[in-house]
Amino acid sequence: MKIKELYRQLVPRPRTPVTWLRAIPLVFFLVLYAGLCIGLEQTGVLLFARPWAFCLILFSVWVWWLSIAGYGGLSKGRALAALISRLLMLGLFVMLIAEPRSVRVRDVISVVYAVDLSDSIGESSVESALEFVMKTVTEKPQTDEAGLVVFGRNSAVELPPRVSFPYEALNSRIDRDATNLQQTLSLAAAMLPEENRGRIVLISDGTETEGSISQVLDELKSRDIAVDVLPLQYEYDKEIWLENLELPRFVKLGENYEAAIVLSSLKPGKGKLVLRENGKMVGNPKEVTFKAGKNRYVIPIYLKSPGYYEYSATIETDRGEDHLTENNTVLNYLYVEGEGKVLLVTDPNPSGDNEADKKKDWLSLEKAIREGERNVETVSAYEFPSDSLSLMPYDAIVFVNVPADAFNVIQLKAVHDAVFNQGIGFMMVGGDNSFGPGGYHRTVIEDALPVTMDITKKKVLPKGALAIILHTCEFPEGNTWGKRITKQAIKVLGAQDEVGVLVYDFMDGEKWLFKLMPAGDYEKMVPKINGAQIGDMPSFANTMQLGLNGLINSDASTKHMIIISDGDPQPPTPQLLGQFVKNKVSVSMVAIFPHGGQDISSMRGIAGATGGRYYFPSDPNQLPSIFIKESKTLKRSMIQNETITPEVGLISPVLKGIDAIPALHGYVLATIKPRAEGVLNAPEKKEAEGEIDPILSFWRYGLGTTAAFTSDLSPNWGADWVNWDHYQAFIKQLMIKISRVQKHDHLKMWSHTSGNKTTIMVEDFHPEESFLNVAARISGPHDRQETVVLKQVSPRRYQATVPLWGKGRYQVMAVGKSGDREDHANGGFIVPYSPEFLRFRSNPIVLEQIAARTGGQQLPLENASEIIYGRRAPKMSSNPIFDWFLIALAILVPLDVGIRRIQLDWYIIKGWFEFGKDDKKSTATMGALLQRKQNVTEELDSRKGQPDPLNQQSTIAKLQEQRQQTTRSPKPGKTETKPPDKHTKEPPKPPAGGSEGNQSTTGRLLDLKRRRNSDDDKDK
Repeated sequence: MKIKELYRQLVPRPRTPVTWLRAIPLVFFLVLYAGLCIGLEQTGVLLFARPWAFCLILFSVWVWWLSIAGYGGLSKGRALAALISRLLMLGLFVMLIAEPRSVRVRDVISVVYAVDLSDSIGESSVESALEFVMKTVTEKPQTDEAGLVVFGRNSAVELPPRVSFPYEALNSRIDRDATNLQQTLSLAAAMLPEENRGRIVLISDGTETEGSISQVLDELKSRDIAVDVLPLQYEYDKEIWLENLELPRFVKLGENYEAAIVLSSLKPGKGKLVLRENGKMVGNPKEVTFKAGKNRYVIPIYLKSPGYYEYSATIETDRGEDHLTENNTVLNYLYVEGEGKVLLVTDPNPSGDNEADKKKDWLSLEKAIREGERNVETVSAYEFPSDSLSLMPYDAIVFVNVPADAFNVIQLKAVHDAVFNQGIGFMMVGGDNSFGPGGYHRTVIEDALPVTMDITKKKVLPKGALAIILHTCEFPEGNTWGKRITKQAIKVLGAQDEVGVLVYDFMDGEKWLFKLMPAGDYEKMVPKINGAQIGDMPSFANTMQLGLNGLINSDASTKHMIIISDGDPQPPTPQLLGQFVKNKVSVSMVAIFPHGGQDISSMRGIAGATGGRYYFPSDPNQLPSIFIKESKTLKRSMIQNETITPEVGLISPVLKGIDAIPALHGYVLATIKPRAEGVLNAPEKKEAEGEIDPILSFWRYGLGTTAAFTSDLSPNWGADWVNWDHYQAFIKQLMIKISRVQKHDHLKMWSHTSGNKTTIMVEDFHPEESFLNVAARISGPHDRQETVVLKQVSPRRYQATVPLWGKGRYQVMAVGKSGDREDHANGGFIVPYSPEFLRFRSNPIVLEQIAARTGGQQLPLENASEIIYGRRAPKMSSNPIFDWFLIALAILVPLDVGIRRIQLDWYIIKGWFEFGKDDKKSTATMGALLQRKQNVTEELDSRKGQPDPLNQQSTIAKLQEQRQQTTRSPKPGKTETKPPDKHTKEPPKPPAGGSEGNQSTTGRLLDLKRRRNSDDDKDK
């Protein structure tokens, strides 16, 4: 029963017979709607992603039925209008579900050139490829776009697709020791705009050492991106290379050993084989005659003392007998364990007028370490090793007031790896060139230390502001150098310091890459710096003015600007330089490869006028140290030149036998890390309540122990300590605390490298044989690490083969566990050259497969631009326009409600536009009513004093009669009255004045109500 009732509510019975004429609005709507939707899609104006949704338009039949059979009570006109509005709403809703998209057709081709720069490609081939790119770009249609990607192991965007092609020089920095076509094609495809016809031009030799192109070709095909290829052809018929340098696994001092060298050649030949030990030649060059294939030669070696020995073998041949020289050298090393030493690292450019002043930072410390019965070796930062393996002979490394810009990144990474993986101790001794003022903020050295250079607001009140202006530099990878050194300069700054970068953009001109912001937001700055488009700035003035305005608005106490340029922009006006001087903003200029190779006097003048420094480096490798040095000018506030007496924090063996601590006359501010051990601290300051300034702290980092002494141990700040009776005892106990503990492990490790793979072997020499779970962590180039599990291949022997990821030095730390037993073994190996140099011919077959699977073509050197840009087909793209349909639907909803719920009185509306046509009639009627009211009032007032109940009914009857006469609206001057019959209940007659057609809607409704009341009385 309920189902039937529900059905009747949804599909009501018609009140009147339904004929086909009443279906005309529905049929007309469906025909018009179908024609509109089909027409929009056929003409390419709109595209519907889900056409099946148009089946929902069948609900229009139900909407139409409710309109003609429902009980809306609307007139025919309003019912038709309501039906039309409902059908329109339903049609829009169905189109929304069908997901409409606007269609755009563009006859523009966007081309991305991908140029191979890997080591297997010679420089001459790279130049030829770039000439091909420039030639085809200049011949392209004006409306088409062109971009450039370069690749090796990784890929980089040189220029995004655009109508203009402002190529000057290659600025992207990539790793060339491998070829990754998969990443390259993915990056090039991501750069192509969706609205244009996309195409990739791949210029390569076809070799692929990383990735798999099969994973990306199907995606390119689905996106209709064709890959045209230009093979770089080469084939070497004469090639000689060294594969391996084999050294003995275990050695003893004073015994003779042999170094075995494996040489390969495509053809027979002869040459000289040279073996060097730590850079010095072993014996005389050996004349060798070799055959095609593999050849093995042996050279005797003799080890006199413990230490680290690095061997290199080189084959020298006559000119023309060998195409590639990069693969003619191999490297390997030996480590002979002996008594551990302490490596003291000093500043290569210390301040001081004489030799004694230059050595006073470290002489007293060196003497105290020697008196503590330890061997000491002192080197400057320039002499410091670049390999963590070469640091194995040392038990501890001490930096004595040496700045970070005295090292390169590789040297600092070697210290970090030696501490973490080999357990070598490390300590930094303070001074004005150490910790934060020395530029170690956000470096791998800060990661290893027990303190951080981030200083809280309580400790440092003044802050600095630095603005960096980058100008395109026309030397290889110039813009990449600029971005890299900018990031390094920002790392040096404290978290509260402000930094901003300005560039000249190809499209927007002079602008802030990002305005002055705290250096602590470094992670937010990096993506903006990496994505910067650095253009050729026409003048220094506008950019310097923009930077000056930002610095003036900063509340920093120290303000500085750094500009790197090739010197060709127009110099600023003297008035602008005067503003810099007035606002105490110094400007340092870095002239890098100026045009003509000459010094730029204008840049020197800017630096001199504003109190900055001028640099003219001859090598881009000097740029990082320059920028770090400039950034350090904002870090002077971290140096506390005051006398303090350190307070003991945690009890430590370092203070054994020490009762009183001497005063220090200065230290560097730092913040101790949460898990570090604070042994000595500066007294707490009132203005920095709750903040502790560490003087001496320790912590465990990886396998090693590191220490931070924020004051110095020299006659500068530590004059009282140098003359202290316990100075030598303190230094001795300090070295014991941080030095590596020599532990006898039972695992021995060695490795063998062949081609692009290495085999790691670990052997167990424990007295009791047991099964071990052996794993090795391999650290190598590009800051990459791999962890592998070694499988047991024979009793006590474990082995694993690992693919390599480029040339460089690899360090291996193996751990063997069995129950409570845990042994370690450290070692490593060196890959002397890229595996790319082991490929002696191109691989055009791979390029042909790429072109065939994506619909591309192999390009000739002539008329290539016609093939690239001549194959045209307009590209149709679409964008969702869901919002516009929602707006239209939102407008129709209140319109539909208004049609159904709001009654319009057209007579009143008509009267609004008739301008007083019925004014006389209305005035007469109103006058008669007012006169009648006055007469009745006077009559009632005259009878107030003599009430007559008998006459009351007649009075009321008279009033009713008068009211009826007034309602009938008789002609002016005439009045008809008819006394009511007491015995008749006849309802009042409708007004006689005017016909029904002239009555208002309100009047008709009142008449209808009177008739209904009269019918009800009759029924009673």
